[in-house]
Amino acid sequence: MDGGPRVPEQRRAPSPAEAAALRFSVLGPVRAWRAEEPLNTGSPQQRALLAALLLREGRTATAAELIDALWGPEPPSQALAAVRTYASRLRKVLDPGVLVSESGGYAVRGLGEGALDLTVAQDLAAEAEKARSGGDLHQAREVLGRALAQWDGEPLAGVPGPYAETQRVRLEELRLQLLESRLDMDLEQGCHAEAVSELTALTAAHPLRERLRELLMLALYRSGRQAEALAVYADTRRLLAEELGVDPRSGLRDLQQQILQADPALAEPSAPAVEPAAVQVRPAQLPATVPDFTGRSAFVTELSEVLASAEGRVMAVSALAGIGGVGKTTLAVHVAHQARSAFPDGQLYVDLQGAGPRAAEPETVLGSFLRALGTPDSSVPDSLDDRAALYRSVLDGRRVLVLLDNAKDAAQVRPLLPGTEGCAALVTSRVRMVDLAGAHLVDLDVMSPDEALQLFTKIVGEERVAAEREAALDVVAACGFLPLAIRIAASRLAARRTWTVSVLAAKLADERRRLDELQAGDLAVKATFELGYGALDPAQARAFRLLGLADGPDISLAAAAAMLDLPPEDTEDLLESLVDTSLLESAAPGRYRYHDLVRLYARACAERDEWPPSERSAAVSRLLDFYLSTAAGVYALERPGDRLVDHLATPERPGLVFADRHRAQDWLYAEAVSLLACVRQSAGSGLLARAVDALWAAVDLAESGTNSKEYAGVAATLCEAARKAADPRAEARALITLAYAHSVTGRFDLAGEEAGRARELTTASVDPLASCWSSNILGVIAVYQSRNEDGEAHLNQAIEGFRTCDDSPGEASALCNLSRIHLATGRTESAVTLARQGTRMYDAMGHALKGANGRYALGLALTQHGALTEATARLQEALEVFRDSRQHLWEGMSLFRLAEVDLAARHPGQAASNAEAALTVLRGIGGDWRRANVLVVLGQALNGIGQPGRAQVCWREALDLFEALEAPEADQVRALLQPLAMA
Repeated sequence: MDGGPRVPEQRRAPSPAEAAALRFSVLGPVRAWRAEEPLNTGSPQQRALLAALLLREGRTATAAELIDALWGPEPPSQALAAVRTYASRLRKVLDPGVLVSESGGYAVRGLGEGALDLTVAQDLAAEAEKARSGGDLHQAREVLGRALAQWDGEPLAGVPGPYAETQRVRLEELRLQLLESRLDMDLEQGCHAEAVSELTALTAAHPLRERLRELLMLALYRSGRQAEALAVYADTRRLLAEELGVDPRSGLRDLQQQILQADPALAEPSAPAVEPAAVQVRPAQLPATVPDFTGRSAFVTELSEVLASAEGRVMAVSALAGIGGVGKTTLAVHVAHQARSAFPDGQLYVDLQGAGPRAAEPETVLGSFLRALGTPDSSVPDSLDDRAALYRSVLDGRRVLVLLDNAKDAAQVRPLLPGTEGCAALVTSRVRMVDLAGAHLVDLDVMSPDEALQLFTKIVGEERVAAEREAALDVVAACGFLPLAIRIAASRLAARRTWTVSVLAAKLADERRRLDELQAGDLAVKATFELGYGALDPAQARAFRLLGLADGPDISLAAAAAMLDLPPEDTEDLLESLVDTSLLESAAPGRYRYHDLVRLYARACAERDEWPPSERSAAVSRLLDFYLSTAAGVYALERPGDRLVDHLATPERPGLVFADRHRAQDWLYAEAVSLLACVRQSAGSGLLARAVDALWAAVDLAESGTNSKEYAGVAATLCEAARKAADPRAEARALITLAYAHSVTGRFDLAGEEAGRARELTTASVDPLASCWSSNILGVIAVYQSRNEDGEAHLNQAIEGFRTCDDSPGEASALCNLSRIHLATGRTESAVTLARQGTRMYDAMGHALKGANGRYALGLALTQHGALTEATARLQEALEVFRDSRQHLWEGMSLFRLAEVDLAARHPGQAASNAEAALTVLRGIGGDWRRANVLVVLGQALNGIGQPGRAQVCWREALDLFEALEAPEADQVRALLQPLAMA
């Protein structure tokens, strides 16, 4: 009896009825279905007979072979009769003609395609291998995942007999081989961080399987964890020597040497065997070139020649410099489009916002570029240097053009340069980048009169210009021959058929005021903007002026409506008309932005023309009211019954209303940058109190990871503004937001100082709810710093204060936090009681998100109480909500706590997997203290699965972090390391 290869020719074609009817599984419990109806496959021995026949896949098994399969060398005396009985019973259950008698034996015939899960898995595996050989890794991974999904637990589960045992081993080996293939492809596509968690669990379950260890070493190395990768080798070598008396195979030894030597070949994913470019993402990010591109032929030729030389050079860099509006971007985009064929692996583009108040950070741009090149989020490093190194590695061997538009200076540009042969970069900036080594510098001046006239003619029309050529020359001269100014002036004339070119020339001749940023000798283009602005009707002009006052990078339709104090429909009409005049850009459906130069002009117009002048501050006030009101609504939707919204400043206008919390969260995260910009902008005015409250209402942004740094920066700005304004109430509230932001990022000393100062101020300013919040934060920080007596006092004070304020959610929060104090001081039963009480209060109010915080606290208490099954259930519930709510900090911490439960339940393999997943989620957020705690648990889990070398690496990193923080947990880690040091 064997489970050898299928013999397709021995399977007859099924009838349509049969093909639609029967399905069988052996990659789990042996089961059968007719359509969706499960069939009774009988006793374990009867299922063993069915499994034996299914695994022969159409070939006949003799009675003797079946007896040997079910009972081995010592069958019962009635074995033959029993086989016949089992066969008879199965015939009654299955369709006629499926189980057939033949030559003294039996066979299963007439099954349709896909009737057996093993056949499906084998076919999918073959399809995946074919896709991989063809270079389509994405398709191969997806298909192989479907093949692995056919397994449903242990193969042939519960089936007795020696044949079943042999087949279980074979089928499990098949699953592991497919898993190794999929994980290998994961690493080829750069999914290193995600693979570490899975590989850690697999090496725990299969400690002697060297291929899994090899993949784990490679995944760790590519995740920047070289010491752990080498520790895996040491652990493997020790284990193989102890268990088998052998050394690691050559592949594992060679990989260790490559890691020791930092072999560059390991720093990037290996290429597929055939057509490596087929699996690479080819970004095509170039903006559209303008259809009426005019002139600049000498520059086009010069730049094209530089780009054409990229193939034989380390890197071709051209830097275009010139004043704003001179056409740098238009020229660069035009040249880049012409050169696309020379860069078949893609084109990257970014606006570096160098002319604005906050230029783009190189690390942010690199993150965006890496994702565009196919790097998963989890594999993007945190630091600028690491991102730049990975960026260069990803580009190695590829021919990619990078267009860096609107750069601030050479320092911003350098990390973004490819640095490899075959790639090229085009840079535009208002400054000459003489300090950009090796760059081909191009100074872009204004257009020649002929080029300027050609551009003007293309927009206005040949007939109108030909009739008034001299006037047209006067127009382009008044525009300073700057392309942006010419385009705006020509667009205004093209839209007004009753105007002549002479009329336009006369208007420009009368307007000689300038924007400093748009000077070209003694020529200026402010007159051009004046012309476009002067042609607006009063409603358009007002919208143009006021919207330019907002500091955010763009503005939504709803926010613009609030700022203009108009209905959304009227606002949209106005904004779209401004888009038509080229004075405003449509960034995306429902979102608008200014060109940076036009924004400066719009603000100058507001300073000059807005009457009364108070309307300027009123517009910003209305925008702040919109953000405050909407953010408060989001907060209330996520936290029913929370009294914070009742204690915030009352905005004069309503905000948006959402049907559910998911849409509310979508709005908050989509508007985060613009909201924070508005709050920061309002710090130095009479809007301070409302700005602070808007930031408080948007407290979820502090925990998001993506916006945490900016949130803390805005909070610090508000604190300083409140101090200068001698406003203790505003300062206290700003300090609360700052303390909360610092506690999230693990800066507990700062958070404690800020919360303490806030509580002092709230007492003086009679702000009871703010006082409760500050006490609650102080209690949480005391938990982290093991100051249990202080923490209990703070939290009891918070509980009493929340009760006085009739703030049940706040009380529930403080109760859950107090549970942590009771845990730390050995009062486990009361800790569970407190956490249950807080969670029930949340549930009674319908708090999904805060209820997850309650379940998190309850999971901690139950773990220490020994109720591990319930602890796992509560933490899993919390994890699902945190993931759904995009609360990455608490998602990672829930995974960490699940790892602690797994350790307590003596499941170190699962603990290691969860701890690895926690590290991946917490990258860049949560602070060093939290990371160190996760590393401690990961080390304990690794030690439990026989990887003491890797455990030691984790503990040493944790010790370094704790010692730098002067945290008491360092003593615990030293105790863990001591036995290993003595061994």
